[in-house]
Amino acid sequence: MRYPAINHAFFSENRNRFAARLLPSSVAVFHSNEQYPRNGDQFLPFRQQSDLFYLTGIEQEKTILIIAPDAPVADQKEILFVLESNELLNRWEGHKLSVEEARSVSGIKNVKFITDFDTVMRELLVWAKHIYLNYNEYPKFYTEVKDRNQRLGEELMARFPLHSYERSAPIMASLRLIKSETEVNLLQTACGITGNAFKRVLKKVRPGITEYEVQAEIDHEFTISRAGGHGYQPIIAAGTNACVLHYVSNHQTCMAGDLLLFDFGAEYANYSADMSRTIPVNGRFSARQRDCYNAVLRVQRELIKHYVPGSTIQHINDMANQLMEEEMIQLGLFSREEVQKQNPEAPLFKQYFMHGTAHFLGLDVHDTGPKETVFQPGMVLTCEPGLYIEAENIGIRLENDILITNSAPIDLMADIPIEPDDIEGMMNS
Repeated sequence: MRYPAINHAFFSENRNRFAARLLPSSVAVFHSNEQYPRNGDQFLPFRQQSDLFYLTGIEQEKTILIIAPDAPVADQKEILFVLESNELLNRWEGHKLSVEEARSVSGIKNVKFITDFDTVMRELLVWAKHIYLNYNEYPKFYTEVKDRNQRLGEELMARFPLHSYERSAPIMASLRLIKSETEVNLLQTACGITGNAFKRVLKKVRPGITEYEVQAEIDHEFTISRAGGHGYQPIIAAGTNACVLHYVSNHQTCMAGDLLLFDFGAEYANYSADMSRTIPVNGRFSARQRDCYNAVLRVQRELIKHYVPGSTIQHINDMANQLMEEEMIQLGLFSREEVQKQNPEAPLFKQYFMHGTAHFLGLDVHDTGPKETVFQPGMVLTCEPGLYIEAENIGIRLENDILITNSAPIDLMADIPIEPDDIEGMMNS
């Protein structure tokens, strides 16, 4: 791994908090992510399943964790199963974790090889009444491909149909919502790397550069800063591309007079930053571009004040819609009279601002937590209002990552340039 080792006490504490939520006589099973085929004899780059990492710190494929707090044998309360290496595997794929290394990373004393999993699981299920399976329950995610937790979970249910099966996802979502000091520090590091990449491209962007050349500068900064890569597909969108919310082709040329919208975030120790910025390709905002930019910036500043305990994502989204609607009126996109006559099911602002403003952030860029969750200290969320006027070749999005505290919110991206004068100054220095 590229980053300094995380103290295994962090993972041990996470397991203890999870175990405390289980029903009596329970066994919980967590599997690593699959190695997904790319094509030919290649796999896509491996990234660990977030919950397994949160509980173990292990980033290796074919890893299994069992948590059984009521196990009658003490060393079966936590068991980690890892891939057993050999000379051939080491030669072709490189080093795999030894039992001692896996124990040091995770803090789990009982580490076995995955060939022992079936035998151990049968022993545990003799006394267990409940089996917790860890399925992906993200509400907006749909895929035809079954991950390892689902596939092997279905096999387990077929083999042991008389046990009661429970869901780990709600417990994990609740635990991961509140970030520990360790997690906040990792997120702050990811934000810092992201900011350095943005500062780097401010000095590189000019008319004629391509979106992919800009991405290459970001990739370079991420790599030399020990990031694992991008937390999500980066968006480098010039001109009208900026009005496509999830534009990821990144292959067009940036032209003078265009705005260039960025939406990217470094992933450091599996924790992801999420930043959006918008800059003028030629180094100077036009008067209209600056007016639109400042409208979005004013809304973001006001919204951040409301990232406090007791608020919710829905409250932030509703406020963002109201504030952006007023800014659009001032920008002449529609009149107050037209708003009064609009169809409530199709408000006019939706033509120019059609996405939510806040989501939770952590091990996943769209981290665990429903919209109705009441903000508590330790939660980290994004704040990203936007404005998209395709007819004027204007797409603007500004996004910072905000830590909820007992007092004022903390902007983890406060030192990343966002003022239009600062952006122009850095681009022309």
